[in-house]
Amino acid sequence: MTDEPLDLKIDYVEFASPELEATQAFFAAAFGWRFVDYGPQYQDIQGAGIGGGIERGALRPPLIVLRAGDLEAAFAAVKTAGAEITREIFTFPGGRRFEFKEPGGNAMAVWSDE
Repeated sequence: MTDEPLDLKIDYVEFASPELEATQAFFAAAFGWRFVDYGPQYQDIQGAGIGGGIERGALRPPLIVLRAGDLEAAFAAVKTAGAEITREIFTFPGGRRFEFKEPGGNAMAVWSDE
């Protein structure tokens, strides 16, 4: 890890819904958002002012996702700062990410396209 501050900014908000189609229809009707279909389990949100998605699954609070240029440095920084790592670095279509809980209990993630 370098002495340079990390450039981590909120980049994405991920919602979970047991009724993905109903949530998608609501977001479209209420907010005018559009969607990219990534299969029956995930819809990417377009036009919301920030990146986002809806994952089919049990209801949970939205997941705030930050973007990092150096994922390993971000991982080390949040771990050193006291985060509980809930999912180690993994690959997904479009990049890599890890998930954690900050000391107050909020679930968050950091991703990189590298």
